Amino acid sequence: MTTTTRHGVRPLGSADLEAFLELAGQDPVVNVFALHRARTTSLEPRWLGGEVWGRFANGELVAACHVGANLVPIQASTDDARAFAERALTRSRSVSTIVGPHDAVKDFWHHVAHTWGKPREIRWLQPHLVIDGPPLVESDPRVRRTTRQDMPVLYPACVSMYTEEVGVSPESGGSSDLYRARVTQLTSRGWSFARIEGGRVVFKAEVACATNDAAQIQGVWVPPDRRGEGLAIAGMAAVVDFVQAEIAPTVSLYVNEWNEPARRAYKAVGFRETARFSTVMF
Repeated sequence: MTTTTRHGVRPLGSADLEAFLELAGQDPVVNVFALHRARTTSLEPRWLGGEVWGRFANGELVAACHVGANLVPIQASTDDARAFAERALTRSRSVSTIVGPHDAVKDFWHHVAHTWGKPREIRWLQPHLVIDGPPLVESDPRVRRTTRQDMPVLYPACVSMYTEEVGVSPESGGSSDLYRARVTQLTSRGWSFARIEGGRVVFKAEVACATNDAAQIQGVWVPPDRRGEGLAIAGMAAVVDFVQAEIAPTVSLYVNEWNEPARRAYKAVGFRETARFSTVMF
């Protein structure tokens, strides 16, 4: 077992899995990413592609932090976030995104900002939305699960969505094979949904991660020339129906505060705000 530091922080391993699941399970919807990662990797670093740090008090796990491409604080107080930040400052930055509940991200960022450099963008106060009942509107019957045969039209739509949302292409820096593999993986899992008309995607969304309790949606997109037609409202209702019937009873996502059209669409479907997230992107 790795020695715990003076701040009570150490990397977690498979022996800590049950304690971690209990901690993250205190808020299984907000922590769905962390729970999904833990269950699929058993907290083994070779499968995580990084580490999960735990903070202990009197021998009990009280907070955690996923440190991979994404740094995600889990059940972290101000004091916990500071302790994780101090550990993070002992090494060079390897993460591309800090994301999670607003207060924990803000507190963590406050302590590393002077060393980790200027981020490409910070998005504070992103509404975290949840629906755990049936949609309030009729589903689009033309939304379906995608298949590998859809990749010639689906993949360009995913690239367009990502580029518009993040501000850089997922193919930049020679990453096209990795991104294509991710899109293919989601399709193979049955986690990719789209409405395709005339060989063109006019609505799409994916499940990013899921547990038996909750599923988090990502990549909701309608091409610019088709916006304002209600495709996202009826499309998201269809996605909620699919997910609740076959994956998890609660569906969540987080959205940029400034994206009023998307927020109106999610509200029409029946999503309600339960928390605020923040994202720091490098």
